[in-house]
Amino acid sequence: MGTRHFKGIQSTIMAAFSVTSLSILLIMGIVMYLRFSASARQEMIAGTQKLMEQAGEDLEDYLIGMRRVSDAVYYNVIKENDLSSQDQDIQRGMNLLYEANRDDLRSIAVYNDYGSLLAAEPVAWQKEDPDITQQDWYERAMGEMENMHFSAPHIQNLFDDASFRYYWVISLSRVVELTDKGTSRLGVLLVDMDYSSIARMMRQINVAGSGQYYYLCDSNGTIIYHTRQMQISKGLAAENSRRAAAYKDGVYDEVFNGERRKVVVNTISYTGWKLVGVIPYQAFTSGMFNLRYFIAIFMLLIAMMLVFVNRIVAVRISRPILKLDASILEYEAGEKPAIYIGGSQEIRHLGVSVQNSYEQIDQLMKEIVREQNERRKSEMDALQSQINPHFLYNALDSITWMVEGERNDDAVFMISELARFFRISLSKGRTVISIKDELQHAKSYLNIQKVRHKDTFSVAFDVDPAVSACCTVKLVLQPILENAINYGVAGMDDCGEIRIVGKERDGRIFLSVIDNGMGMPEEEAGSLLTDDSRVPKRGSGVGLINVNKRIQVLFGKGYGLTVISEPDEGTEVIICIPAVPYTEENRKILEKGRLFGREGAQGMEEIK
Repeated sequence: MGTRHFKGIQSTIMAAFSVTSLSILLIMGIVMYLRFSASARQEMIAGTQKLMEQAGEDLEDYLIGMRRVSDAVYYNVIKENDLSSQDQDIQRGMNLLYEANRDDLRSIAVYNDYGSLLAAEPVAWQKEDPDITQQDWYERAMGEMENMHFSAPHIQNLFDDASFRYYWVISLSRVVELTDKGTSRLGVLLVDMDYSSIARMMRQINVAGSGQYYYLCDSNGTIIYHTRQMQISKGLAAENSRRAAAYKDGVYDEVFNGERRKVVVNTISYTGWKLVGVIPYQAFTSGMFNLRYFIAIFMLLIAMMLVFVNRIVAVRISRPILKLDASILEYEAGEKPAIYIGGSQEIRHLGVSVQNSYEQIDQLMKEIVREQNERRKSEMDALQSQINPHFLYNALDSITWMVEGERNDDAVFMISELARFFRISLSKGRTVISIKDELQHAKSYLNIQKVRHKDTFSVAFDVDPAVSACCTVKLVLQPILENAINYGVAGMDDCGEIRIVGKERDGRIFLSVIDNGMGMPEEEAGSLLTDDSRVPKRGSGVGLINVNKRIQVLFGKGYGLTVISEPDEGTEVIICIPAVPYTEENRKILEKGRLFGREGAQGMEEIK
């Protein structure tokens, strides 16, 4: 049997160590992989951002150059000459600017406010009726005169070309002020940029593998450049450009066509264009295979070493534990052997502790019995101290006064109420009574007090009938009612009111004593349950602190009293106790102090 125990505890220790070690190893491997992959992901994103920043600067430089060409045509050529007399100078100036930038330009043209061509470079024949005023670049220029406008890529279709070639351009248009025979009028300056220059810049950065790519769109999401632009235009592919156009500069997560991906956005100045970099999540994992392989081999080697080490540790730990267990089994069998003390420091300490604990068991049991008896006696003394001799004397004086005044019916009523009061106060020495009896005790007390105070206050009970069938500590209402009379409604000249309210909510009983008396500040109300140095001016001398402590001794710290009061608004004292049905069995369990004390779990099971 000892050998089986030895093998069992040894296997358990080894299994526990192995599971713990392998779990830690697995967690470490996962953490290492996640950290390396996160670092690689951040590096890829940072590289993408850096590449996009450089490409964005190149695009901005190109567009700034085109703006400068437009400014030079406007301010140095058009504004300095009159169309009617200096048209040759205008043509010559436009020709010089075109020749200086012909690698990036396709044409420069000036139109009046009717859409008629006034000058163009290179010199070309305009197509018949191209309907200039309906062109998008013309409408945008005339609609927003204060801005320059960049169009989406389109085929230049304004002039006849002898070689019958067509070019993709991006149009830069703006409203200009023309001088014709000394009269100022509006017109539109059009600069057609060669789209191939922008396409070349974008192709230079679209060389990364793993599915990563970059595209360019305007502020409305219209594609300016895309690696799959032809497929998108034919509806064979799609791009989330409209959403990207709404992004501010930064890095975003999105799911498009069922694919998770990172989107990096960089705004091109002057145009509102968005340079967008797309990194599919598969691009992050494609280069992590070697890392996963290395971590798996590393974890396997470490796991094999841990199994061997755990075997040795389990044997060393289990042997002294087995010997300690054997000596304890002999002790439990009725023998008095010496408890084994050996092995590591912790196990030796455990053996000494077990030996000392056996020696102290008898003494502790006797101490527990003595403490229980003293606690029961203290509770009974506290209960009996509730009975105020002055209250008895005053009640008897009132009865004597009634008899002398031949008010026999009132005297009989007072004696009956006094008898009920003391019957419930004594309760055959019991600590726990039903709420029904506690309410009857309160009614008897209030009836006596109303006679003594000549009915200067009224009393009302509003108690849920289901509440009456539950348990409570006896004599908890009377001290609260005494305070309500003496410090609340006494001397209010027939306008005092005291209400007793009882409700059950969420497995708890709430008994409230409410008066409309003078009330008190919030600070004073809060000290009623904490300041046990207060000396009562009148009353039983048993304050709310004692009532609160007696409830918590029996039911636990989660229950007790709450005081709510405001000056001139009255006072409310709330008693909170658990909703325990009043039966003889439950009463005995509570009387033994087993419900919420050291044996609380067992007591609750018995009540259930």
